[in-house]
Amino acid sequence: MDRGQKAAAVAELKQTFSEVGVVVVTRNLGLTVAQSTQLRTKMREAGASYKVSKNKLAKIALDGTGYLSLGDMLTGPVGLATSIDPVAAAKVVVDFAKTTDKIEIVGGAMGATALNVEGVKALATLPSLDELRAKIVGLIQAPAQKLASITQAPAGQLARVFGAYGAKEAA
Repeated sequence: MDRGQKAAAVAELKQTFSEVGVVVVTRNLGLTVAQSTQLRTKMREAGASYKVSKNKLAKIALDGTGYLSLGDMLTGPVGLATSIDPVAAAKVVVDFAKTTDKIEIVGGAMGATALNVEGVKALATLPSLDELRAKIVGLIQAPAQKLASITQAPAGQLARVFGAYGAKEAA
């Protein structure tokens, strides 16, 4: 890798760190190409990305960002899982780590807040941004549905009473 390529890699990582909501650091313990491709595919589907980077370049890119706490975690063969949604990358990495012992979660960060392994796992159990939006929409719609059913209930009760009287007189 020549000097120009290194500068481009640092600039790309710095831009990534400035845009994302979470960074999860993983240690590669011998992932096969197929497993790595599978992980990257799952990440892409969740709106996240997974990148293996040289530790020295990643440490340089961390300078001036809110993710300075990640510097100590960048030792050995590591990969960086990133996403704008704070839950997406953590969820995919934790799920993938359950299926194979070839990847280990080292830690992560949400901005200036450093996360240990347990913090990343706790983050993965939270609902995603889309799930939270769906819950909010459901909560907003629920009172309107209840209001509509309450206003229709007296009319329905009256109709049943009249129907019962009509059936009684007919009998």
